Amino acid sequence: MRHGRWLILLLLMFAAILASSAARAADSPAKKPNIVFLLADDLGWTGLRCFGSDFYETPNLDRLARTGMKFTNAYSACTVCSPTRASVMTGMYPARLHLTDFIAGQDRPWAKLRIPDWTKGLDHSCVTIPEALRDAGYATAQIGKWHLNHPGRDAAADGPQAHGFDVAVDKPRGTKGYRLPAGSNSEGESKSEYLTDYLTDKAVEFIDGSKDKPFFLYFAYHVPHTPIEGREDLVAEFSKKVRADAIHNNPSYAAMVASLDQSVGRVLERLERHKIADNTLVVFTSDNGGLTERYGKHDRFTENLPLRRGKGSAYEGGVRVPTIVRWPGVTPAGSVCDEPVMTIDYYPTLLEITSIKGDAGHNKSVDGKSMTRLLRDPSSKLDRDLFWHYPHYHAGGDSPYSAIRSGSWRLVEFHEDDRVELYNLADDLGEQHDLAATMPDKVTLLRDKLHAWREQVSAQMPTPNPNYDPTRATQVGRGARD
Repeated sequence: MRHGRWLILLLLMFAAILASSAARAADSPAKKPNIVFLLADDLGWTGLRCFGSDFYETPNLDRLARTGMKFTNAYSACTVCSPTRASVMTGMYPARLHLTDFIAGQDRPWAKLRIPDWTKGLDHSCVTIPEALRDAGYATAQIGKWHLNHPGRDAAADGPQAHGFDVAVDKPRGTKGYRLPAGSNSEGESKSEYLTDYLTDKAVEFIDGSKDKPFFLYFAYHVPHTPIEGREDLVAEFSKKVRADAIHNNPSYAAMVASLDQSVGRVLERLERHKIADNTLVVFTSDNGGLTERYGKHDRFTENLPLRRGKGSAYEGGVRVPTIVRWPGVTPAGSVCDEPVMTIDYYPTLLEITSIKGDAGHNKSVDGKSMTRLLRDPSSKLDRDLFWHYPHYHAGGDSPYSAIRSGSWRLVEFHEDDRVELYNLADDLGEQHDLAATMPDKVTLLRDKLHAWREQVSAQMPTPNPNYDPTRATQVGRGARD
């Protein structure tokens, strides 16, 4: 009998302990998710095996797609890099920011149009993702390419750490292309002389040091941007696999994509090693389409087929990009979302999933929409149009233009002659059949929407150039490497 009373007492004490623990758990907020944002440079829509490449090998990114969600209609906010990067950081259209070309841009002094006096750098009046997350208790790190500094300004006052990043690491001084300074190797675990490996060392070191608190890792790769310079062992490996019938067939470019994929694999493995993968949102995307032509020389580095053209152009190949998002417990594994999304959407998405709301200091004029409903249900809709505005000339692309995508329709307006082109992407993904002449009502509807949007965001327009010289129009004045 005495033993029975003791047993009952012990059971009551155990129940009280469990109830107290449950109450504490209910009262304590759930741990905020870590965020890993992986941004490739000049990777086109078909630049991954899981997005259709017949030559590039990307097993780690393919696995990320199998365990997450692929977006088949994902876009960069611009056909070149700096404006897209600014859109990621702020959630705003480049046209609203007046940051509409790669920094520091390219001058065409004798072209038909004079480009506007645009903003060459990310303005400090904008609240960036890392600033908002840092204020919410996140550790923040930027690894790799920034490309948002104002030319001539002090990097310490204008670089990543001035925009909310606790840590910022890019290529070591003296790096030539993708080779570290002569005779040096990374001091991290790779011991490699290749830039992508060095930066990955820094990224996993940040994860190691931040694993016990919420963190935001923004890893902005340099690959596969020019110079096309793969790691030697990978170039040798892909040189043996080149096929004459393949759309993609450049072994050096394939090696760069492979080094990107290996880096992503190391980052994902680090999350798993620390048992934090299940509480980490991973985003992978690109800043613009793949470069298919270089300054009129027709050097083929890659192809974006079936899309038309590539980086710098007004067409789908310049802005449609491969995108994968994995949010464990939310994104259905192996799911596919066909809803159009854009790099302006990451800002409101990340703030929503981290519960940063209302007057937490973020931007008031965010153009993007949160993707969280799509991440939960890929059949959901965002019900909006998407816009592009590039009032510049690009050496590998077209003259100044604006564009709108509305449903499956895409209209492009070229500013030199006010010409428009109209395509139905549902039937003509490669934009080969211009319907503008046969569908004037649709042209008027979409053009009016495009003009209203430009006015709403105060888009800067090119103007007639008094120095126009048709014999010298394509000549470049001062410029910078994109």
